[in-house]
Amino acid sequence: MVKLDLLIKNGTIITATDTLHADVGIKDEKVVKIAENLEANSDTRIVDARDMYVFPGAIDVHVHFQLPFGGTISADDFENGTKAAAMGGVTTVLDFAIQQKGHPILEAVKARRKEADGKVCIDYGLHAAITDWNPQTQAEIKQVIDYGIPTFKMFMIYKEQGWMADDGMLFQALEETKKFGGMIGVHAESVDILDMLIDRYAQEKEKWGAYAHTLSRPDYTESEAVQRAIKWAEVTGGRLYIVHMSAGESAQYVHDARARGVHVYAETCPQYLLLDDSVFKGDNGHLYATCPQIKKKKDGTRLWQGLINGEIQVVATDTCTFDTKQKAMWKGDFRKIPFGLPGVETMFPLLYTEGVGKGRFSLTHLIRLASTNPAKIFGMYPQKGEIAVGSDADLVVFDPEKKLTLRAKDLQTNCDWSPFEGWKLKGYPHTTISRGKIVVADGKFVGECGYGQFLKRQAVKELDI
Repeated sequence: MVKLDLLIKNGTIITATDTLHADVGIKDEKVVKIAENLEANSDTRIVDARDMYVFPGAIDVHVHFQLPFGGTISADDFENGTKAAAMGGVTTVLDFAIQQKGHPILEAVKARRKEADGKVCIDYGLHAAITDWNPQTQAEIKQVIDYGIPTFKMFMIYKEQGWMADDGMLFQALEETKKFGGMIGVHAESVDILDMLIDRYAQEKEKWGAYAHTLSRPDYTESEAVQRAIKWAEVTGGRLYIVHMSAGESAQYVHDARARGVHVYAETCPQYLLLDDSVFKGDNGHLYATCPQIKKKKDGTRLWQGLINGEIQVVATDTCTFDTKQKAMWKGDFRKIPFGLPGVETMFPLLYTEGVGKGRFSLTHLIRLASTNPAKIFGMYPQKGEIAVGSDADLVVFDPEKKLTLRAKDLQTNCDWSPFEGWKLKGYPHTTISRGKIVVADGKFVGECGYGQFLKRQAVKELDI
């Protein structure tokens, strides 16, 4: 008889494909038994999940902790950011290592790991952001993939910051990553049109205030770039992932491309599903500035449709936390607002309330969007994103009856405001377990800094999602 370290009893297990009433036995950080009426030994810790769900931990594949941007650094560092993630039922996050011009990708990776290792409270991985495509970078792609980072990000904007990839760079990167099972994620916006419109509205910035942020970024500045990136993926046969998709027309382009057999996948974020650009007209409209920005109600409606019918495979957050003091740096100039919102802590309960609770999709579909699809697309499955014997014991005991009102003051994040302030939720994580260790119990963080590990991910040669 295996002596269990932890036993979750009496819960209803929900995976991407199944619902069953069973206990989950955990030993040495792994799930080792799934059955009814499992027995504990004298020193087994027991979590009673009666009347609650047992989910695989959510995976947020798009976070930015302690990111230098806009003359400041995002307020949630790796320690508090991963604490906030755990509080919201997220057990794995993927952040970014951004290459510096003239330097190797792995130099940025090792520098980012130095910031995170020993501080993270749950497991984390990294994407490598390519900013300098040259023969040396091209030669390094396989080495980075072998290191455990099979996904790369390229920006179609941020020319002034030196981050931008032109079409030729993106084309070549898609060709190269295809050889080794890698994937290119793109921030898709049309840089020349975008910069022109920003300059145009800057002439009347006092008139428009924060609303100029949305006027200067109409939906076509994203959807045109999405369409263009898809074409390069189609021509090269490379694998493409559209990050933080915000426009309804973009979802249609993804739908059409997938129907043609293009290897394209997409994520969207809660802010694009649940908010619209009217937020920029309020007294605190500048707080909501993101990149790409929150769009119109019709865009959110189309994105929900994409989640439901499988055109959009992942929900992530693009968490990049700036508090009210940092956001105030704009001083009336929409071009100077630090872009980003807090989100990693509230993503999963918001998806439950607004998705499952409002009948948009099922519990199993929730798990596909927030856990299993991210694990499969990003080379973590079945280690992550699943409740199965041999998988990491990354689990969330979720109370479907817990009611609360979201208040920034009650959240773990270092942010002093929330884009979802006052939202009523029904359903919230009760216990979060990371590799067999309870890190959140009854709504309180009980984990430890440094418990999380760097996650070496695998290239995915074949992907059927």
